[in-house]
Amino acid sequence: MAKDFDPHRLDVRRFAEAGAELDARQPLGAFARLAAEAVPGRPAGEVHWHARGELLHPQHVQPEIWLRLKADATLPLVCQRCLGPVDVPLSVDRSFRFVADEATAAAEDEEAEEDLLALSRSFDLPGLVEDELLMEVPVAPRHETCPVPVKMSAVDADFEAAGTEKENPFAVLGRLKTGK
Repeated sequence: MAKDFDPHRLDVRRFAEAGAELDARQPLGAFARLAAEAVPGRPAGEVHWHARGELLHPQHVQPEIWLRLKADATLPLVCQRCLGPVDVPLSVDRSFRFVADEATAAAEDEEAEEDLLALSRSFDLPGLVEDELLMEVPVAPRHETCPVPVKMSAVDADFEAAGTEKENPFAVLGRLKTGK
């Protein structure tokens, strides 16, 4: 059944009506924006995602079209505390309800608890996976406990010595004025 559906050009209504599922493991490099967040030169992992379509109230005049998305990845980033490498696990488990168009989605968005998307016959499912994982990337990634001791202060002996050796500029000016 999954072979009937192209995740890059997914007919969401048909996918939900069939109660179909898609499952994929793709290299991190297949998601350009997500891979751009990763530390270059570190081995990149893979993104595993699973999508299931569902039609609620199929006998109703306006049946609800739903997509359940689960995605996992581990992103190699830089710890903002120790500046060492840290592998950050990202996980998404979200449901989306599809509505007729963007205007309907915007109108219903305020009152709806679920995420709303506009219905499409050529929906980019991997693009949605990438968007959702990007929203899970932490602003300041860090280890729970850094593997190396973190230096919490910055003291430079040369800087301190330079500050004490400087002569008062007004004393220098006074000597120039008196000629001594």
